[in-house]
Amino acid sequence: MKHLLLLALFLFSCSLFAQKPCEYSSEVADSLGTYKSTKEYMISEKKFAGNSSYIFYSLALTDGMPTLNIQLIQKSKDFLKANCFDKNSKLFLQLNNGKIITLIHVDQENCGTLLRDDKGFDNRVNSGVFMFMKGSFEELKNVPVSMMRIKYLTDTEDYILKKEFTSELTNEVYNPETYFINYLQCIE
Repeated sequence: MKHLLLLALFLFSCSLFAQKPCEYSSEVADSLGTYKSTKEYMISEKKFAGNSSYIFYSLALTDGMPTLNIQLIQKSKDFLKANCFDKNSKLFLQLNNGKIITLIHVDQENCGTLLRDDKGFDNRVNSGVFMFMKGSFEELKNVPVSMMRIKYLTDTEDYILKKEFTSELTNEVYNPETYFINYLQCIE
């Protein structure tokens, strides 16, 4: 009976840490090469005083090169400053064990697009593509991420990644800390 209880406990704990199934938003293989990208996943949501901001991740594999795509969306009736990505931009991920993983932006300048909606809100959408450094996968596959720092052309912003939150926008539950643990296997 004791062994049966231990086996059941072991199987339950394994299912808690199981990787999530891969869902792709695009998957292409043609004469030019191969590309696949996971669906976007919300990492951060902030709403305060009529201002909103959202950060989404997706993982991509382009001809065997893994990248992290990040999309930032801001919505406000006030002035929205442009944070630009350039060749010197970086994304830093601090793991729960204290290690820091650095991702490097591809050499493409991007300051995003500003759109005004019918309710008078300005919406800035900015996207960046970051390359993984050699040897960073193993740590990311095994240790949760506690903080993200984005170094833009002229500014640096820090984001605390929550263990879990329910989005006001989508009503879905997200687990930002374990995003890489759950989804890196989708681009290997």
